[in-house]
Amino acid sequence: MAYFIFLKNLNNINGTFCKFSENIDDLNKLNIMQSDYKIIEDSESNFNLVKFGNKIPLKYNDNTIVYEEQNGTLETKDSAQKYVTNYKELIKNFLDNNPNHPLFNRWNDYYNQLNNLNLNSITFPLNKSLEQYFKDLGQTSLHPLQIP
Repeated sequence: MAYFIFLKNLNNINGTFCKFSENIDDLNKLNIMQSDYKIIEDSESNFNLVKFGNKIPLKYNDNTIVYEEQNGTLETKDSAQKYVTNYKELIKNFLDNNPNHPLFNRWNDYYNQLNNLNLNSITFPLNKSLEQYFKDLGQTSLHPLQIP
């Protein structure tokens, strides 16, 4: 099962989604105090829809997540470059501050994968998210909100 992390005590309020994890092991490795958040278990299917940019959690209502459909398209090379640059900054911040974290190698490898991405080899608009693009190539695919 997947886990979606929201700001606590903000039932039915948009914009409270913070992070998500693919499984309990990854959840337990997040750099958060779990008691400070509302953590809702949901399906792997919904996890993948969020991870690959097809929908986004808007809010929670008790233990039910309210989703909105989303278009994960990267319209231009410039928008893709901005996305990758911002994503790499988030990963770099995690790596710099967590050299002994159990997920360090996973995120270091992904950082290197993003560094090696050649946006000139992609035709835009890319009618999918970067995460879906990597998955379709058989490469590791991680979402920024999975960073511990």
